Amino acid sequence: MQPSTPQPSFASWATEVTVLLFGLALLVVLISELPRDIFSPESQSFFFVIGAIGMWRYSWWFVQAARSVWYNRQVFPQLRAEADALGDAAKPSELYVLCTSYRIEPEVNFAVYDALIGEARDYGVPTLVFAAISDRSDVDVIEHVLDEHGWPANIEVRYMFQKGDGKRSAMAEVLRAISRCSPAPDALLVSMDGDIRLEPGTLSRSLSFFALQDDLGALTTNNNAIVTGDDATKEWYDLRYAQRHLVMSSMSLSQRLLVLTGRYSAFRAELATQPSFIELVENDHVEHWRFGNFKFLSGDDKSTWYWLLQRGWKMRYLPDVYVSGFEELPDRRRFFASTLDLMRRWYGNMLRTSDRAIALGPRPMGLFTWWSLVDQRLSMWTTLVGPTVAILVTAFVRPSFIFAYLLWILFTRSIAALILAWQRGRFSLLWVPLLYYNQIGGALLKTYVSFRFNRQKWSRQGISAGEPTNQRAVRRQRRMGHFMHGVYLASLLFVLVLATGVLAPPDSVSLNIFHDSGGLNGR
Repeated sequence: MQPSTPQPSFASWATEVTVLLFGLALLVVLISELPRDIFSPESQSFFFVIGAIGMWRYSWWFVQAARSVWYNRQVFPQLRAEADALGDAAKPSELYVLCTSYRIEPEVNFAVYDALIGEARDYGVPTLVFAAISDRSDVDVIEHVLDEHGWPANIEVRYMFQKGDGKRSAMAEVLRAISRCSPAPDALLVSMDGDIRLEPGTLSRSLSFFALQDDLGALTTNNNAIVTGDDATKEWYDLRYAQRHLVMSSMSLSQRLLVLTGRYSAFRAELATQPSFIELVENDHVEHWRFGNFKFLSGDDKSTWYWLLQRGWKMRYLPDVYVSGFEELPDRRRFFASTLDLMRRWYGNMLRTSDRAIALGPRPMGLFTWWSLVDQRLSMWTTLVGPTVAILVTAFVRPSFIFAYLLWILFTRSIAALILAWQRGRFSLLWVPLLYYNQIGGALLKTYVSFRFNRQKWSRQGISAGEPTNQRAVRRQRRMGHFMHGVYLASLLFVLVLATGVLAPPDSVSLNIFHDSGGLNGR
């Protein structure tokens, strides 16, 4: 009997009805205000720029969606059947679990370790759990869980107290401790966050894939969110997981991923205990022409991913295995500030790693995966073309163009939300505005971070890193970032101004008139 798929929290009916009524009212206004001559020759530049960029972006997105459907409907079911057919023969001789938690609430800690200990007990292989914790009270909670489960004979728990300087050092200490245990050749390692609850069957239904494929280096699973917050917060998290599911499924068709999620990923222990792997986790850094040499604070899941990618190991996404994260915004009263803060950290991790991954070329990862990395860098600029053109044309050509653009947004994001809902198994009307918010807000953030990706902050632990210690150097570095960002944005704006005809270059007639009138000195 397969475990039931955990369902995310639905937005309240009152919220859905409110969004529906507002959307219908907006649709009526847009259609009624749409100018009758919207498709006149004067509008050609507007539709050409918006349409060309839109066709490029959405054709690529639909390629990802089609690959995702093919993987979930055709490829993965066969893999699932083969993995399940192995039965107990697919189990490793020993299992290691690395669980890092920093100041997690006791009730969350209990729920996480209760699920973990229950899973490891039912899995039945010798399991060594390393709990990287921050407080003595965590030990009391974990031992209470072990009491509840009767101290299973196949499970040993060891405690390692974190330094409080970030997750990377804690992970490195645990990995070194595991390496000293001399893991068996078939041993596996599960790396998970301390706020992730394993759902029933997670271990048995995920780890069997390593026995199925000798060149599989790591895998990760689908996610659900147990959210503390309002309806918009719950749907924001679930929308992100729906988008993640689509991209992960598409990438897994190429047997590669774009990240190995730190929430729950499994590795071959022989790989995760290699000195170079541990060194990269602990001291991953970048040498940049402007920022110099600086260490990465967060983004350990990008470091482990890059290590495997560089060496040609394959990766797998399991869409039918779920883990549930206890999620809460840094400040529940400030939705936009909190979500932007989270996205800034995520995108910083991506930008700090993608350049060197792209530099590897298509050979170790395949052309599709390589181009997906390139597309991540391009999309942050192309996404800004649509709203910029709409603002330019509305302000300088015809104010009514804004209605056509809003209608385009409503149509395209509704289609995208329906496709995501088809794969996710649920739909919320809040996804339509949240999709646009994620895309535009995310693109603005990516362009911002791309000129300042040395600046790092981890809100939960209250630490930051990446900038020089000298305040004068910090100010100089920041001014240079502002200047370069401004140059790039001004260049984009200038190209779009010319493309839309808002500022057309002078023709020969105008130049002749200007010359005949005496130029700037004429009377």
